[in-house]
Amino acid sequence: MAEALQSGMPVRLSLRRRLVNRAVMAATGVAALLVLIPLFLILGFLGAKGIGSVNWAFLTHTPVPVGELGGGMANAIVGTFMILGIASLIGVPWGIAGGIYLSEYGRNRFGNAIRFTADVLNGVPSIVTGMAVYGLVVVTQGHFSAFAGGIALGIMMIPIIVRATEEMLLMVPQTIREAALGLGIPQWRTTLSVTLRTASSGVITGIMLAFARVAGETAPLLFTAFGNQFWNLKLNQPTAALSLQVYTYAISPYEDWHRMAWAGALVLIVMIMGTISVVRIIASRGMLKGAA
Repeated sequence: MAEALQSGMPVRLSLRRRLVNRAVMAATGVAALLVLIPLFLILGFLGAKGIGSVNWAFLTHTPVPVGELGGGMANAIVGTFMILGIASLIGVPWGIAGGIYLSEYGRNRFGNAIRFTADVLNGVPSIVTGMAVYGLVVVTQGHFSAFAGGIALGIMMIPIIVRATEEMLLMVPQTIREAALGLGIPQWRTTLSVTLRTASSGVITGIMLAFARVAGETAPLLFTAFGNQFWNLKLNQPTAALSLQVYTYAISPYEDWHRMAWAGALVLIVMIMGTISVVRIIASRGMLKGAA
């Protein structure tokens, strides 16, 4: 085989190796299918339950009292984007900065303490984060607000992004860093323009994972954003969110509200999938242009 490789001639694998290769490929395909099946089942079930209540009024109107026809969750949709936007502004920069520190400079006791803290925060129940932000922000402000809700979700995003960024940066070969440093590029510029750019695809995946993780959270928002039945575009006022509205409707005894809850859950899932898809497309195009 070694002589065939050196001469450039094609190597024919033995029958046993080909059978093992095909068996492993089939097993990995089945494993991937098993992972996708629950996702499609959830999407199909939500679609069957909620698609009938999703209409123009649902997307443009605010909730109405029980017994009245019409109404929707437009204020909750806008409120969700507001709260997630605040959370992303908090969680993404701090998460990436923390991951860069741990990967490039954190091989010490302080770095180990940050890793341990991030791992602990990843396992803390979300309601505990909401209660902490309630005590630190809501009580200080004297009222609930979209800002407090964004802080709670942003805190939840940080440890996920920190650990994902660190792992992705550690996968970048050391030779790439050495080549940049050998050209006289400062270390900080090497980290930002070379190392981080090389791992950008994995870092974006970590950000989207954190975004999807917090987008459907309800417990922290009960203590921070609180919810609102009317339009609100002010960050310092109680604000509706889809997860809160779905929770409120789901625990009610009214069948109309149950249908609205299914519709709200479907819209929330579509929003999350759509946002992640758009970010991935934009990021991939940006990376392709950079490579060109």
